Amino acid sequence: MANNVAIGIQDFAQLREKNLFYIDKTDFIKEWWESGDSVTLITRPRRFGKTLNMSMIEEYFSVDYAGRSDLFEGLSIWENEKYRKLQGTYPVISLSFARVKETDYKTVRKKICQQLTDLYAKYSFLLDGDILYETEQDYFRRVTVEMDDADATIALNRLSEYLCRYYGEKVIILLDEYDTPMQEAYVNGYWNELVAFTRSLFNATFKTNPNIERGIMTGITRVSKESIFSDLNNLKVVTTTTNEYATAFGFTEKEVFTALEEYGFGKEMEQVKRWYDGFIFGAHKDIYNPWSILNFLAKGEYSTYWANTSSNSLVGKLIREGGRSIKLSFELLMSGRHLRCPVDEQIVYNQLDDNESAIWSLLLASGYLKVISYDRLNELEEGQQQMYELALTNLEVKRMFEGMVRGWFNFVKDDYNDFIKAMILGDLDAMNDYMNQIACEIFSSFDSGKRVSQKTQPERFYHGFVLGLMVDLQTEYVITSNRESGFGRYDIMLEPKNPEKNPAVIMEFKVFNPRKEKTLEDTVKSALSQIEEKHYDTALLAKGVPQDRIYKYGFAFEGKNVLIEGDEQGI
Repeated sequence: MANNVAIGIQDFAQLREKNLFYIDKTDFIKEWWESGDSVTLITRPRRFGKTLNMSMIEEYFSVDYAGRSDLFEGLSIWENEKYRKLQGTYPVISLSFARVKETDYKTVRKKICQQLTDLYAKYSFLLDGDILYETEQDYFRRVTVEMDDADATIALNRLSEYLCRYYGEKVIILLDEYDTPMQEAYVNGYWNELVAFTRSLFNATFKTNPNIERGIMTGITRVSKESIFSDLNNLKVVTTTTNEYATAFGFTEKEVFTALEEYGFGKEMEQVKRWYDGFIFGAHKDIYNPWSILNFLAKGEYSTYWANTSSNSLVGKLIREGGRSIKLSFELLMSGRHLRCPVDEQIVYNQLDDNESAIWSLLLASGYLKVISYDRLNELEEGQQQMYELALTNLEVKRMFEGMVRGWFNFVKDDYNDFIKAMILGDLDAMNDYMNQIACEIFSSFDSGKRVSQKTQPERFYHGFVLGLMVDLQTEYVITSNRESGFGRYDIMLEPKNPEKNPAVIMEFKVFNPRKEKTLEDTVKSALSQIEEKHYDTALLAKGVPQDRIYKYGFAFEGKNVLIEGDEQGI
């Protein structure tokens, strides 16, 4: 009989003691230990077993679990006599920043200091006897939530020394989800303060610490070395493009298909692959996210389990507020095509507002994108930049993004839907009424990026608008933007999948220019003339769409005012 599938349990001992569903990842212990690396940073998307593996490492090595062979019997690591002898032989300091998600630096610092205080409380037995000198006892008691930076940043270094002295062994230090506060700091505007604090903390803990045996840090992103790791030249970094530990986080296809058979879902393999496969770690393809697989095994239903386990606020902010190029690239991805761009795995958060490649690098590290192919460095000519071909990871991710885009229009949903109906019916009066209501409401949502000018506002708006069309009309239309047809590039084209049922639509957007036009009416006429003069309907006519079934609309913007006109032939 198959073991029960438990959702959300991240304690290795609890899974083993209750005989719950578990896929053996204990080979990670051997691979990590034999690497000999002093400090290892491992980045993986959220909900990929980082916390569970850190719990496994702690409970394997920690003196607090000495004699707990029952946790590992029957697993791969226990077949090796050498590693059996290592179980329960080291003091282990373990902490997590997973819940340090605050809107201001003061509260973040307080929560980190609370964790340090709790650790010292756990080891308060060190105050008994003669292990600590009097000055060390004074310091021990100074470790409180209100301690100053000097005491806080050295706390793990000092605790390592005390535990090493007590047990006669150097310490293993585990820090899970180290970068969670970093993302919150970027979103909420206290990045510089947090970087200064964490740089000192990490340096004292992992660099200038003679009492550390090994260390592991996990997170979603590799924050740039210049930001917080400038002094850690002993840091081994393992990212999603690295071959080390490729199968230690996430489930392989063999593991997933075996589980599906065991739980009576053998016929669902193809659909499960379509929904949840697609992650690539190093050279190893067909990695599945564990969270979605566990939920599917427990419920037998397809849903966006992994994609909806967080607010996705940072991802949404970067795409919604991004300029024309970012939205065009995102439209490309949403249409099922691939994006070719450079990737820098060292995330520099303070560059996210201005550096498009940093955004795609963040989405890749976070698991929303996958690498299809990349340029081999030894094949590049001097001066050439290495490029990656990226795509949305799987159907689950695509569905998540569709939901995110719909959310942008929630507060004007009725008006937006009415506009789409009017557009397909050719009702210009209704289109003008609805579009002016929509534009007034959502300009601010799409246009809150830095250095937004009056001229760029409509471009940011209409590309966000295109994404909305792609989500709501994708079953009826093939939707493209900024593509070549005739003698130029149109702004938006809706090609009907069934021309007999629905008309084709071409849209051109223009901003009122007082140096060229006297009125907004002149601007909209210029937009319509451009459609005709550039023969934007060429691609549609070539596919057999009748001329009278091609609706052509000109949009003219002046601030948040919009005027729409259409040609008389199709409407």
